[in-house]
Amino acid sequence: MAENRKTADTPMDARRFAALADAYGSALYRWPRAEQAAATLFAQSKEGRAILDRAGRLDAILDRHHVEAPSRMLHGEIIARATTQIRQGRHRRLWWLGIGLAGAGLAGAVAGLALVTVVTPDAPSDQYVMDANATSFGDAGPDADTEDL
Repeated sequence: MAENRKTADTPMDARRFAALADAYGSALYRWPRAEQAAATLFAQSKEGRAILDRAGRLDAILDRHHVEAPSRMLHGEIIARATTQIRQGRHRRLWWLGIGLAGAGLAGAVAGLALVTVVTPDAPSDQYVMDANATSFGDAGPDADTEDL
């Protein structure tokens, strides 16, 4: 606030006036409020009028500039390309989801294998090795003892 009072109370020099005219144009109402009073006083001088005339010519050139609307063909190409990009993005996300699920399944299988390997004790060589006729409850072969059942 004190800076605004300082700029309003001090007279404006040509360099500051030219910088403001380059930035805000020749219409003083577009300038910052704190600068308007000093700028109005300076604009009454010969140098101030010359600076405002130069800024006014630039304003007129900029006001005449007109950008044409894009053609229907360009608009259609933009929409088609955007639609393709969206579709490809969705497919990419779906692929990454599938890869993630496959990776999670593989990690579960590896973890299960590691758990079975660590938890299952090694069978000593003097124990019975199961063959095709063996079950968890004993031998199911024709020579099996009926006492074990």
